[in-house]
Amino acid sequence: MKEAKRKKLEEKGWTVGTVSEFLDLTPEETTLIEIKLALSRCLKERRQKSMTQTELAEKLHSSQPRIAKAENGDASVSIELLIRAMLATGATPQEIGQVIAQVG
Repeated sequence: MKEAKRKKLEEKGWTVGTVSEFLDLTPEETTLIEIKLALSRCLKERRQKSMTQTELAEKLHSSQPRIAKAENGDASVSIELLIRAMLATGATPQEIGQVIAQVG
């Protein structure tokens, strides 16, 4: 946020902060969310290059709406499903590790 906008909001009585502060998240919770979002974005990029959501869902014995949720960072999707889906797109454990390592 631009400093001028922040200043105007604070002058009008608003409190400006981060999502983590607003939700009172611990650093660990914030990092976990960032990891899930990074995996979701990478999954979508990889999947779009090689198959449809329906095709990926069939490989995982899941459903297309579940894959859509995974790609959109839905909180109900586990990290396990994200990793299984990435592996199904041909990602190696090293590539998955690189996505996680870039968080932070």
